[in-house]
Amino acid sequence: MKPSILITFDSLKRATSGMFFFERSLGDELIKQNNNRFTLYGYINSKALHTFPKIDGTVLISLLHKVFFSKYNKFDLVHFTNQYCKLKPNKVKAKKVLTIHDMNAVHEKNRSAHRYDKYLKRLGGYIDACDRVVTISNFVANDIVQHYPQAAGKLTVIYNGADKLTVADNHVPEYKPPRKFLFTIGSLSAKKNFHVLPALLQHNDYEIIIAGKITAYQEKILEEAAKHNCADRVTLTGLISDDDKAWYYKNCEAFVFPSIAEGFGLPVIEAMHFGKPVFLSKLTSLPEVGGDAAWYFDTFEPGHMQQVLLAGLADYYQHNRSQAIMKHADKFNWDNTAKQYLNLYNACLTDAK
Repeated sequence: MKPSILITFDSLKRATSGMFFFERSLGDELIKQNNNRFTLYGYINSKALHTFPKIDGTVLISLLHKVFFSKYNKFDLVHFTNQYCKLKPNKVKAKKVLTIHDMNAVHEKNRSAHRYDKYLKRLGGYIDACDRVVTISNFVANDIVQHYPQAAGKLTVIYNGADKLTVADNHVPEYKPPRKFLFTIGSLSAKKNFHVLPALLQHNDYEIIIAGKITAYQEKILEEAAKHNCADRVTLTGLISDDDKAWYYKNCEAFVFPSIAEGFGLPVIEAMHFGKPVFLSKLTSLPEVGGDAAWYFDTFEPGHMQQVLLAGLADYYQHNRSQAIMKHADKFNWDNTAKQYLNLYNACLTDAK
């Protein structure tokens, strides 16, 4: 009898986060590559049931499962696809795999000591309750071992894949910039650090397009735009479609991503698939993901950032870097990611009980 595996897909209700795209892409590829090896079930919201029509079965997410899950304890293995899953590891009687996408909380400075300690205790409990722990970068793996040395023996690094987006024929985005532009995308939150970007518009005629769910953080971005006299060249689009996103990647002059807290940085690879020059912070996982195919801001001082952008664009065009950038991006694909997860499931199931 084939082993049965339950995979949590908590984030598929709304396409508003990197977690949504991770779960959708990984789920698609796991189902495609499974080849009758396992019986795969999805732990999923009722509004997302259409996402995986070829999956073997589903369990609908319920608030009751936080305290009572014994009815469904029929699986050989459960994969918790992120550290914020609604289903908790201590409610499950099976082999358990947990994917940890980041430990951004330890890099953010705005948490109280109480919230920080609570976060570490909760995550530590999840790690201890699971048989295997996957991280999406070596940077995150090092964070985990630093705070939970006992996890070292159960850690595996599996890089995310990145979808190769294509631009639909004759597609025009909802907002089409009238001039050359820089592009970035992500949640409008302090950790993304997007408020440093308007400074890049000094001494040039570029526009910057910032895509992502609008939050109160937009005020800080707009304040910086006013400070640098470029408010008319800073556009916050809100959430955008995949077609719009692909169009912006393809047509931008450069992709800029000054984030200060990332576990991976999926948009970096998405932009690289189009051969675009990418400018990143040197913090957390970004140097690991961007490698030598990206340019980096050592600081967020406006003059330095402007110099890096100017020199990087000159280098990009002078040495025709586009092909090398696309080759780097090709290393990150869902085919490899899914293969590694399926092999990990098998290894976990065959571990001594």
